[in-house]
Amino acid sequence: MSDSPPTSADLPAAVPVIPVSLLNRLARDCLEAAFPLCWVAGEVSNLSRAASGHVYFSLKDGSAQVRCVMFRNRAQLLAWKLENGQHVEARVLVTLYEARGDFQLNVEAARQAGAGNIYEQFLRRKEKLEREGLFDVRGKRPLPAFPRRVAIVTSLQAAALRDVLSTLRRRAPHVGIVLYPTPVQGEGAAARIAEAIRCAGEHGECEVLIVCRGGGSIEDLWPFNEEAVARAIRACPLPVISGIGHETDFTIADFAADRRAPTPTAAAELAAPERGVLLARLAAAGQALRRQIEHDLNQRGQQLDWLAHRLQQPAHYLARHQDNLQQLRRRLTAALLQASARARAKLDGAAHRLLLVRPDPARQARQIASLAPRLRGAWQRAAQARTAELARLAAALAHLNPRAVLARGYSVAVDQRSQVIRDSSLLEPGQQIAVFFERGHADAAVLTVSEDDGIALSGSAIASAAGRE
Repeated sequence: MSDSPPTSADLPAAVPVIPVSLLNRLARDCLEAAFPLCWVAGEVSNLSRAASGHVYFSLKDGSAQVRCVMFRNRAQLLAWKLENGQHVEARVLVTLYEARGDFQLNVEAARQAGAGNIYEQFLRRKEKLEREGLFDVRGKRPLPAFPRRVAIVTSLQAAALRDVLSTLRRRAPHVGIVLYPTPVQGEGAAARIAEAIRCAGEHGECEVLIVCRGGGSIEDLWPFNEEAVARAIRACPLPVISGIGHETDFTIADFAADRRAPTPTAAAELAAPERGVLLARLAAAGQALRRQIEHDLNQRGQQLDWLAHRLQQPAHYLARHQDNLQQLRRRLTAALLQASARARAKLDGAAHRLLLVRPDPARQARQIASLAPRLRGAWQRAAQARTAELARLAAALAHLNPRAVLARGYSVAVDQRSQVIRDSSLLEPGQQIAVFFERGHADAAVLTVSEDDGIALSGSAIASAAGRE
């Protein structure tokens, strides 16, 4: 091989040169075509929220990380808040951001890892049943205060059964127990559990039902998340206590039950009150009852003594009332006599007054005859005075009549609104006016307007004209 540098003749044929933007576009197309929508799991880091509403973050695991973006329209659909450190499963589109040539994932949807599909199914089912009103607190039934028998739905091999039995044996050995065995996990367990609940309700031999099992994973507890179990609990005529898993475990059966206990042991404690406590309450109630009975007996004895003291012989009672009756009869007779005397005296007084004021027609006729001439004279004088006053008022009214003024040669001018014209400044040339005389009127138009009174009649001229008339 020669150590000399290659010449142009030695170089391969020229290849096409493409710009960076075209290269990035081609790379993006290849990535999107090669990778369909897929699910990617990882831990959220470097999370930031832009003012536009887009969410930028990285997904990482123990050995790698990748940039991610979740656009606003997708981020708004999340029912939970995305935070750093969360382990999530994201449905992504593998692509390339052409402007920077960055490999990235466009996140279409996300769910919390650990919950996975099964947890999402749990949430959807819970939301559905809640909308139906299956968890409504108004439908919850109270637990019996003193149950005689308790029904238990669980597995014979479950440790929870031993806990419930030991608790009931310790707290309430007088309470009977009826067991309805059923598998509590595995395929077909939900249907078996629902059937056992229905059987317990149909038999009606118990007052309360416990549905229980020990702790486990969400998969182990899944039969208690089935709709059949929840609907069987609500349809059961017995009040139902759920004691499923540990305190942190929640199932749909817990929400459907009338009471939820954090553990199977707590469910047994809710189902039956402790016998010792009941006996203590009974003893205290017995003592209180005895004290109340003794108190009532003493009160009734005192009342009996008082009534015996008041009790009299019937003969004495009748004699006393007979005396009272005779006394009342005498008082009534005296009162009637007094009332009759007062009425008679009142009647006599009224008759006397009537005689004093009885009318005398003859005397009244004489009074009328003497008053008649005086009345006629007074009427004539009044009529003459009123006639003279009327004549004086008529003369004054005739003097003030406008027609009398018009008869002396005066006239009255009015505008188009029928308002009397008193000031020439209110007129304009060409304006239409009406002039009224003693006989008739004339429509006129204003030729000129002058505000001086050079042609107006003086007060003395008016007076002299009136005198000549």
